Amino acid sequence: MPAAGPEEPGRCCSYRAVQKRLPILSWLPRYSLAWLQLDLIAGATVGLTVIPQALAYAEVAGLPVQYGLYSSFMGCFVYCLLGTSKDVTLGPTAIMSLLVSSYTFHDPVYAVLLAFLSGCIQLAMGLLRLGFILDFISCPVIKGFTSAASVTISFNQVKNILGLHGIPRQFFLQVYQTLRRIGETRAGDAILGLACLVALTGLGAMKSRLPRAPSVEPLSARVSYFIVWISATARNALVVLFAGLVAYSFQVMGSQPFTLTGKIPQGLPAFQLPLFSEVAPNDTVPFSRMVQDMGDGLAVVPLMGLLETIAIAKAFGFTNILGSFVSSYPVTGSFGRTAVNAQTGACTPAGGLVTGALVLLSLAYLTSFFYYVPKAALAAVIICAVVPMFDAGIFGTLWRVKRLDLVPLCVTFLFCFWEVQYGIVAGMLVSGVLLLYPIARPPIKVSDQGELLVQPGSSLHFPAIEYLRDTVCRHALAGASSPCSVILDCHYVSSIDYTVVVGLADLLHELHKQGLSLTFRGLQDNVLQVLLSANLEEFQHFTSWQEAEQHGEAELRSSWAVLFPGAERSPLAAGRIQ
Repeated sequence: MPAAGPEEPGRCCSYRAVQKRLPILSWLPRYSLAWLQLDLIAGATVGLTVIPQALAYAEVAGLPVQYGLYSSFMGCFVYCLLGTSKDVTLGPTAIMSLLVSSYTFHDPVYAVLLAFLSGCIQLAMGLLRLGFILDFISCPVIKGFTSAASVTISFNQVKNILGLHGIPRQFFLQVYQTLRRIGETRAGDAILGLACLVALTGLGAMKSRLPRAPSVEPLSARVSYFIVWISATARNALVVLFAGLVAYSFQVMGSQPFTLTGKIPQGLPAFQLPLFSEVAPNDTVPFSRMVQDMGDGLAVVPLMGLLETIAIAKAFGFTNILGSFVSSYPVTGSFGRTAVNAQTGACTPAGGLVTGALVLLSLAYLTSFFYYVPKAALAAVIICAVVPMFDAGIFGTLWRVKRLDLVPLCVTFLFCFWEVQYGIVAGMLVSGVLLLYPIARPPIKVSDQGELLVQPGSSLHFPAIEYLRDTVCRHALAGASSPCSVILDCHYVSSIDYTVVVGLADLLHELHKQGLSLTFRGLQDNVLQVLLSANLEEFQHFTSWQEAEQHGEAELRSSWAVLFPGAERSPLAAGRIQ
């Protein structure tokens, strides 16, 4: 019995370690019927939201609509096991669908392979703790990208609202062709699309103005509130259902004024490895060429997928890897559906099981109905989902706070209209330049009071050493009528590198040739250790200003004695020594 004590802490530590890697163990033992009721409501509500969105986002990705549904259920099951937040839901999103469209050439084989490779990269980032990489994507770049994506995706759906066909996907060509062919608009699609937009906007506004749920009101009042709330929350499903019924009614009557989604394969996708090569009509595309074709998408897609939080990178990675086995394209966390989950009172990630089950049931039994869903209705769903992503206020905010940050914002925003990947890369490059410029040109304060005092305002790294040398030489040598000493105040220098050490050695040598001395003051311990280890010739350092000043005066007296042997000391030095 005494031996049980030491074993118990070890057993607890082992359980906590397993619990950390499998978060479901933290809430499953405490699960209750009260939680089950709330999770069922939350999961069903999110399911009614995700099914119409999945159909719509597949259109954004340029893939057959069934791939949106294929991408919507695996994340629900994986996150139930590995998720750490009760509200987060994983699945297709507008942003990720746009990126997939840009990097996979509207080819499902490429899209599924991109999901697999993105999952591997995200899993590796989680295991290797590489989340700091995301810190280099600045807020202006993200805002510029999401705002441009909002405009791009919205206008991409105008063709479906108007019933136009054969419109290119490149933004500028799309605008030109849409305006040129606007006379070919199909009245049925336009009327239905605008009606769906109005309905979705009205229901969304109604939901935002709903008061808190009554707790002590009569049953009839609570039931009425629930009906209004569920209608507003599941507005996507409600509008798509209504539009589908209208289209089916016209089909029964022998006419069809709408452009329909068309036939969708019934049943669940096969569970199989993604294809690592593709058989083209006259050639076979090997894996290496597919990777080359996707290019920087293998970096952009995983990183953008993890922007919400690196803390659940492993869950994202496993979702995309396993999702590729069921023909999913890359997915990420959905802010909109996560908000729905939170508002419906989800208690645990178990609500995702209900959402995933609803998606599977729709694939098994509802694909015949999806045939009649008008594309104009799906376009309205997409537009209403992405319009809030446009942040018009960020331009005014940055103008007031820091105008320089408008540069990466505008570069990203404008280049994204050319190609999304160009916008992201250009914005990151501009942000990198703005980040590195203060390192290459640190603030340097110079004052001349007999001794030349040079004070860098930050650490010194290799891009800055030439700038420091030029600054010192320009002030120390330009028009100097008599030798003086140079004091380099390193109070704010917390680190230096080898290139800086080499540059300082050259500066010491150059000043010595001109009869000038260079002394260091206020060196921090780690910087001093680096300089001492380099064994610099003529290296002198002082811990205080008084020591450095006395050394400078001694140098002046020595120089004055050489120039004027009959004098005891310079008037300048004499004035300060007293």
